Amino acid sequence: MIIVFLLFSFGCRSNKKPLADAQNFLDKNKVFISADVSQLLVVFNETAGDHKAKLIAMERTENSWEPVFDSTYAIIGKNGFAAPGEKREGDGKSPAGLFKLGQLFTYKEQVDTQMPYTQSTAEDKWIDDPDSPDYNRHIRGETTARSYENLKLKSDHYKYCMVIEYNTNPVIKGRGSAIFLHLFESEDETTAGCVAISEPDMLQLLKWLDPEKHPMILMGTTQGLPNSPN
Repeated sequence: MIIVFLLFSFGCRSNKKPLADAQNFLDKNKVFISADVSQLLVVFNETAGDHKAKLIAMERTENSWEPVFDSTYAIIGKNGFAAPGEKREGDGKSPAGLFKLGQLFTYKEQVDTQMPYTQSTAEDKWIDDPDSPDYNRHIRGETTARSYENLKLKSDHYKYCMVIEYNTNPVIKGRGSAIFLHLFESEDETTAGCVAISEPDMLQLLKWLDPEKHPMILMGTTQGLPNSPN
């Protein structure tokens, strides 16, 4: 896959607020993005340690990137963003970088999305035990791992739970696991490292996302990002 060096530029739309927010963030960062990526979620905060963030959905046009929805409130790890390359298991931080969006796990039998999804069961787990051979992997059924995330909870947090492909290829032991885009039930919550948004915002994104447009998520603070995907 050819990687190109892309400096973000923006077309004009009537909704100026997300445009200004995205431009303020992206103008401070130079990011390598594959030429075939035409959908991008941008998640950022102003201070690395802040768990409150913004999410803006961007779509590539012929000559620019443009916001497609209003700016969305998001929450991230309780300790904000880890510095590039410094995310560790259990640190309560979200990773900074550019990552693919992967499999959607959902409590629903059917979802209005083109993204690949599977209905979660009580047997679905995501392994977060660094000593397990299945670390940072999905397992359905029995496991010898000492700890894991159940993908079907009593709450609605994982009602829609999309994998953010951080530390998945290759998997490096202890560098963090189970990084998802999922729901929050209250704006006062924090996460252990995931990105969480409201259900209406999630449904809007799921309907828009198209795997043929190779959607990715760009995460970090305005203080700086890495120059290449992890």
